[in-house]
Amino acid sequence: MSGEKWINIRRDLHQIPELGFKEVKTQKYLLEYISNLPQENLTVETWKTGIFVRVRGKGGKETIGYRADIDGLPLTEETGYSFASKHHGHMHACGHDFHMTIALGALSKLSVSPAENDVVFLFQPAEEGPGGAEPMLQSKVMERFRPDKIFALHIAPELPVGTVATKPGLLFANTSELFIDFTGKGGHAAFPHQTHDMVVAASYFITQIQQIVSRRVDPLDSAVISIGKITGGTVQNIIAQDARAEGTIRTLSPESMQRVKSEIEKIAKGTEISQECEVKIDYGSNYYQVYNHAELVQNFRKLVSETDLQFQEASMAMTGEDFGYMLKDIPGFMFWLGVDSEAGLHQSTLKPDERAIEKGISIVEKTLRHL
Repeated sequence: MSGEKWINIRRDLHQIPELGFKEVKTQKYLLEYISNLPQENLTVETWKTGIFVRVRGKGGKETIGYRADIDGLPLTEETGYSFASKHHGHMHACGHDFHMTIALGALSKLSVSPAENDVVFLFQPAEEGPGGAEPMLQSKVMERFRPDKIFALHIAPELPVGTVATKPGLLFANTSELFIDFTGKGGHAAFPHQTHDMVVAASYFITQIQQIVSRRVDPLDSAVISIGKITGGTVQNIIAQDARAEGTIRTLSPESMQRVKSEIEKIAKGTEISQECEVKIDYGSNYYQVYNHAELVQNFRKLVSETDLQFQEASMAMTGEDFGYMLKDIPGFMFWLGVDSEAGLHQSTLKPDERAIEKGISIVEKTLRHL
């Protein structure tokens, strides 16, 4: 199949981004494509809006898995593409259109010429939220399709086309969303003594949690607490009864994540007492660290050396990826695929270089055959 065909598939998928567990059109498109492949070696099952595909091998003793995430982001596209998103307010701004296309490309080749081992493709919903990897991993379907090894890729806008990057050990951080609601007593701005001001309470709380990283986390470890949004009150002359803060936590170890959350909860209790209010915390979606299996990364590096791709040692990043849950349970790894875009991930102007698609298909197919 020509490179132009893969580009057209990517563009089809780019136009129909859907949020987590709502990927109905996306699932339909993928299933229709898969149904037109040679079926004699394929077993296909759906799970929610995701898909499992097994390609029966020639008699090998292992099953090799490949995960491709399929959801989009709640973001209004500003690429100027002629094939821009048809779903207003939604965009494939994290490269999942690339991920799916590469998976379909590798699947197409293996369906015609199977590998020695069985290969399982997991088209996973809800990577961006609320998190599809963990429930997919725990599903009854996974019991039937469970691989012995698993890997995945993610596009890297900052890397040139033809470059892949990864590392053994920790690649991506543990992450958690953070939502805090403050409820007090509102009233007239002229009578503050009769109120419990939630703008003040939220401000106090946010200031206090900044000390967690500097005074409660080992300086040889790393953690981030970022509050990206604050809302509260109604108009300028009414003291706010309610306020809300939204942010994220990122750490390089599961233990540090628990420590940070414990400290946040202590400060919340103190805020309730000192500001005479109620504080509720919701951690939203939580992602486990992406920890790469050293031997499999070494095997992958050797496979890359046999191609025209360039291998680069990756650095750890505070980004989050729910593929970490699969790696917690199954030996494997994730790697970056260079796509050379001026705009970065989760930006409305992200424009990955489509020449990277064939590069991705080639290395994924080779890895599935020889990992």
